Amino acid sequence: MGNHFVITVGREFGSGGHEIAEKLAEKLGVKCYDKEILAESAKKSGFREQVFEEHDETAKNSLIYSIVTGIGNYSDSQPLSFQLYLDQFHTIKEIAEKESCVMVGRCSDYVLREEDDTINIFAHAPMEARVKRICQRYHVDEKKAREMIAKQDKTRSSYYNYYTNQKWGASKHYDLTFDTSKTGIDGAIQLILEYMNISTGSSK
Repeated sequence: MGNHFVITVGREFGSGGHEIAEKLAEKLGVKCYDKEILAESAKKSGFREQVFEEHDETAKNSLIYSIVTGIGNYSDSQPLSFQLYLDQFHTIKEIAEKESCVMVGRCSDYVLREEDDTINIFAHAPMEARVKRICQRYHVDEKKAREMIAKQDKTRSSYYNYYTNQKWGASKHYDLTFDTSKTGIDGAIQLILEYMNISTGSSK
């Protein structure tokens, strides 16, 4: 790995993965791509950004949806959800080729699995820690927080497992995994920076 690098961040809902990605990118002086991947994909495709947002990290069959809405250029040979995945796949590739950055989710670790300059991390935490974080962030009660976590984790894992044929969160697919309830956000960032230093011989 030379001066160019890409760090992908997989995360359980409520683990603080997005915050880690944003702060890490700021510290490294690069862009953080999360929802921005959807916006970039929309620019290059025949679909509105809203369509990407509605199908974000989901692996549902979109035949009925596409027929009813009449959005985009639907192909009989490919469900809309798969077309959107391919658009994001190419967007992730293009961004990673042109600049150093931090990418959140959307199978980015799998998309860039053959690139030597990529570091893949996964943030997780015990349920109680995640519930507490979601309650504070979204101002909901514990029951609602648990429901949100269950729904988001199921959606993310189904999407990842479907398109990669790998198991979401399995440690063998990542260079570094950590429990954010123990490291905290800043501690997780420090671990990533230290890993970069060890694996590359230089740190930003």
